[in-house]
Amino acid sequence: MTAYGSFPGARPRRLRTTPAMRRMVAETRLHPADLILPAFVREGVSEPVAISAMPGVVQHTRDTLRKAAVEALEAGVAGIMIFGVPEDTKKDAAGTAGTDPDGILQVAIRDVKSEVGDELVIMSDLCLDEYTDHGHCGVLDAEGRVDNDATLERYAEMAQVQADAGVHVVGPSGMMDGQVGVIRDALDTIGKEDVAILAYTVKYSSAFYGPFREAVGSSLRGDRKTYQQDPANVRESLRELALDLEEGADMVMVKPAGPYLDVLAKVADSVDVPVAAYQISGEYAMIEAAAEKGWIDRDKAIAETLLGIKRAGASMILTYWATEVAQGC
Repeated sequence: MTAYGSFPGARPRRLRTTPAMRRMVAETRLHPADLILPAFVREGVSEPVAISAMPGVVQHTRDTLRKAAVEALEAGVAGIMIFGVPEDTKKDAAGTAGTDPDGILQVAIRDVKSEVGDELVIMSDLCLDEYTDHGHCGVLDAEGRVDNDATLERYAEMAQVQADAGVHVVGPSGMMDGQVGVIRDALDTIGKEDVAILAYTVKYSSAFYGPFREAVGSSLRGDRKTYQQDPANVRESLRELALDLEEGADMVMVKPAGPYLDVLAKVADSVDVPVAAYQISGEYAMIEAAAEKGWIDRDKAIAETLLGIKRAGASMILTYWATEVAQGC
């Protein structure tokens, strides 16, 4: 067989020959500005508290949260999403610590704002589950069911106190019908038109949230299947997407990320707003546990999963490895 006209004529392997060649033709690249760091701040502790199911992640003190925010900023991370963990004695049926101007989340927002100003996008979890004694994302009715419309009133209050504290973006994660519209109205009413809404548009009822329950000190009894989405459904997610955009969402999110890359791709193909994906606690824990056992290469697995999320269409990725990965980019 002669070299001229020999089979195969097309040899894609030519573009894989060296690391430099592969880097040059790479179709997807991860940048520090793609990353958002989720962080937990716990009330009443003097030292960070390790989260056993998430090696390397802690419940911060107010001081260590400030330091984590500065470290993220210096690494080039785009933003920080803050979750408050109140003292157990402050939890009640209505989650009033979540709307207390001096509650742990509002205090933490002010702390971080004083450190980084507008150089790092400060985001806040807008949900009641950390603050309720029953652990649900809303207030309950007389029969113990989550009352959608009563919960919306609480979300409006949460949005306003978080905005007053200086947050740039609120992230309503409770999956109540109409939450984006109510929050937008509540923010605009107090002159906070510039505060953006990152809608948790697609949030599935997932087994991968397990370690997160420890991270936020959840008091959950039962499950959240009446408001979080069924993992079997895709069209339902696209309907939620249309509703959130109609209500004024500035950005939308898919959560979890890894098990739902198909949904992420559909969402990203359907919108002209930024799309976030949250690589959640269970996804983090699996890689850390397998790496600890020596079953996988930790750093390569982290990079591969994040590239997969970016390739599927995410313009922003919430990941507990944000600062570490940004420092290596």
